[in-house]
Amino acid sequence: MQQVNLGMIGGGTVGSGVFHALQLNGSLMASRIGVKVSVRKVAVKAFDEPRPYPIPESAMSTDWQAVVKDPQVDVVAELAGGTTIARTMILTALQLGKPVVTANKALLSAHGEELFAAARKHGTNLYYEASVCGGIPIIKAVREGFVGNRITHLYGVVNGTCNYILTRMKLEGAGFAEVLKDAQAQGYAEAEPSLDVDGHDALHKIGILASLAHGFWVNPEDIYVEGIRAIAQTDIQFAGQLGYTIKLLGIIKRVEGGAVKGDKNRAARRSSGARIQVTVYPTLIPNAHVLASVNHVFNAVFVRGDIVGDTSFYGRGAGKDATASAVLSDLADAALDLKFGTKYRVPPFVPHERDGAVLPIAEVVSPYFVRLNVVDKPGVLAKVSAILGQARIGIASVIQPEGHEGATVPLILMLHEAPNGAVSRALRQIGRLPTVKAPPVMIRVENFK
Repeated sequence: MQQVNLGMIGGGTVGSGVFHALQLNGSLMASRIGVKVSVRKVAVKAFDEPRPYPIPESAMSTDWQAVVKDPQVDVVAELAGGTTIARTMILTALQLGKPVVTANKALLSAHGEELFAAARKHGTNLYYEASVCGGIPIIKAVREGFVGNRITHLYGVVNGTCNYILTRMKLEGAGFAEVLKDAQAQGYAEAEPSLDVDGHDALHKIGILASLAHGFWVNPEDIYVEGIRAIAQTDIQFAGQLGYTIKLLGIIKRVEGGAVKGDKNRAARRSSGARIQVTVYPTLIPNAHVLASVNHVFNAVFVRGDIVGDTSFYGRGAGKDATASAVLSDLADAALDLKFGTKYRVPPFVPHERDGAVLPIAEVVSPYFVRLNVVDKPGVLAKVSAILGQARIGIASVIQPEGHEGATVPLILMLHEAPNGAVSRALRQIGRLPTVKAPPVMIRVENFK
């Protein structure tokens, strides 16, 4: 049986998980693909660093360059993380013509275009299934399974930490700060949680999927991101009354006839190139939709293709074993490509949409949930309605709990579809009314039309 030698960079949580998975199921994988993947060396920071699965000291090295440049290493797996030295590691391997497997979503988000170009230039491949949603094979599905489809909509619950927090807030009636503290104690959230709770981890993943689905590289700076810190228990309760669940949702949506930021000739651009919404923000999802039932640390991605229709993918989005499963899938592909002498069967990413662009958040259209804290007195709703009416924004429904006159009470509005910029401007004006006692809270609604 042919053998492919693997050089791994990183022996921590993910790296040791991959090493363990190969020990456990390497023979099974070899029997299925006809190639044995053998770990030649693992580059680590230190031999004694903590890791969930043991790696024999004889298999480790602290010199990553020696591992990458070893002539007997056929495939390199970058599992170290980060966006600086990891970039150098991957470029070094690609320049040597060696295929690379990576789980590094932050690096691909920041430098993916450069790395994919380097792979093409040096006649090799870059595999990245493990970079998005851990054990869910969403990259392969979009790249290969839906290769004959235009992806019109893609929605993802792609951050397990945020989903865990919002699930417990809904099921237990707990507050954000309380659940976050418990999530940190259980290891679901980092001690410094901003990467997750402020939406940046989800941004990395959604940016990669948007680029792959629409054929032009989406700059992370063009993606609007909003985290979950501002979500209050009150919002979750009223959303539930209205038949919705709040999730941090990544949205990729092809928009017909939208304008594009920075256009000098908007009329011309309306008729050429893909215009897509790429956003990450808390969203009200109808309870009947499959994504509303994705709870705790699980991830899910809902994809709509113009031929296939609606499909959904569900599973663990992170963790040593789920991520290792995705890495093994990529290693199998790399081994088969080497076995048959192909650069790749389906390219990892090929730019094919010349004039594509991301729609600015101000021009994104959706319905809205709005919570105001107002003084309970006659005429408040009329003033709010007048401001919204002047902005041509319609009110679909109102919830106003009874209170004592003069007390501060919540006022909940469901607004019809409107551009984000118009709603934001109207809410700033509403927030200046004397009877409005706190900044308005706006959460977008997605009805999956």
